[in-house]
Amino acid sequence: MLRIMVFAAFVAGVALAVPRLIDGSLLGSPAESRSTDTRRETPPPASRKTSPAVYTGRGHVVLRADARGHYEGAFRINGRSVKGMIDTGASVIAINRSTARKLGVSVAESDFKYRVATANGTIPAARVVLKRVEIQSIRVNNVEALVVDDKSLSLTLIGMSFLNKLASYQARNGELILTP
Repeated sequence: MLRIMVFAAFVAGVALAVPRLIDGSLLGSPAESRSTDTRRETPPPASRKTSPAVYTGRGHVVLRADARGHYEGAFRINGRSVKGMIDTGASVIAINRSTARKLGVSVAESDFKYRVATANGTIPAARVVLKRVEIQSIRVNNVEALVVDDKSLSLTLIGMSFLNKLASYQARNGELILTP
């Protein structure tokens, strides 16, 4: 019933693959390449109307790659601060149980009915919807995510369920540019 989409994010020695239902009902369509001219300081009014992301007035967000080439940022999820790493290979945001509790997201054992492939084998995951995900001047509501066990994931992965709600995102010259 599940098709696994594998990506190469290694966090705490574990590669996590995020599942997507074959009919697309859980996570929507696969990731697509999205790139636009980001030289504008602010997005045009039309993109604000069509994008589910809310622009709060300060233009696009730029994240610089760290020494490993990863894009990390200070996010606010459900009003709480969370360090997250952008992962364009992840279909959805992935968080561990401890982070879920911190965010006020409760999951029961019976919610762990999805299977996720990792470098160390297959693990259970619970599907949740995050009320709000923010980074600087960008806010996105109702974002799908998966919760996994703490030992399987040490850092929050910000996947396509967030990025696909933006008007555009683009990696260029060691920077990731997010446009609401």
